Amino acid sequence: MCGRFGLWADHQEIQDHFQIQEPLPLEPRYNIAPSQEILAIGQTANNTRKSASLSWGLIPHWAEDAKTGYKMINARAETLWKKPAFRTAAKQRRCLIPASCFFEWKRKEKGSKQPYCIRPKDNDFFAFAALWEHWHDKETDEKIDSCTIVTTEANNAVSELHDRMPVIIPLSGYDSWLDRTIERPDDLKHLLVPCPSEDLVIYAVSKEVNNPKNDYASVLKPLDGSDQTV
Repeated sequence: MCGRFGLWADHQEIQDHFQIQEPLPLEPRYNIAPSQEILAIGQTANNTRKSASLSWGLIPHWAEDAKTGYKMINARAETLWKKPAFRTAAKQRRCLIPASCFFEWKRKEKGSKQPYCIRPKDNDFFAFAALWEHWHDKETDEKIDSCTIVTTEANNAVSELHDRMPVIIPLSGYDSWLDRTIERPDDLKHLLVPCPSEDLVIYAVSKEVNNPKNDYASVLKPLDGSDQTV
């Protein structure tokens, strides 16, 4: 799964990389948790890329309660086009979530868990596959744009920690994933696979990251004292 990540890459670098025209006034985030607002990159009907701030945890348009989003922070790649909560968004509302890292926890003896930071080896950030949805409560007129991060089976490296990981879309796949005219699963399934293990750097970090209130750079410090520059 993917239940925590960070994004601290330079906003201009992100803007240029994703070909976004409007400025991105981003604050560095090191410990982003579900229900918080996160940056997403989508595409308009005229193929112009656009950024948006979305609530992490997808709320289906038919949901009676916004709290439904707490249960839908992730969507399994294998069932995107089958699950009622995701199938329409999988066809029409796909997006990308920039992330400088994500965290996973490995179960140790006596039930304790050790957190690990997972970062791209050669770049400053990933692009997670994601879906977004618009929810409107007609009684209160409350409106929420929300999203879910797509996951797949873990590669060999991440499987040491967990059996799932986020789908990381390569640069060559951005256009296809964001193209709103592509709706068939068979045209996108080649993207919904684990990234190569050699593309990742994985190291243990302090249990400070367990608390999402600890949103500062030191939660990324390796336990072994090696240098991982943010």
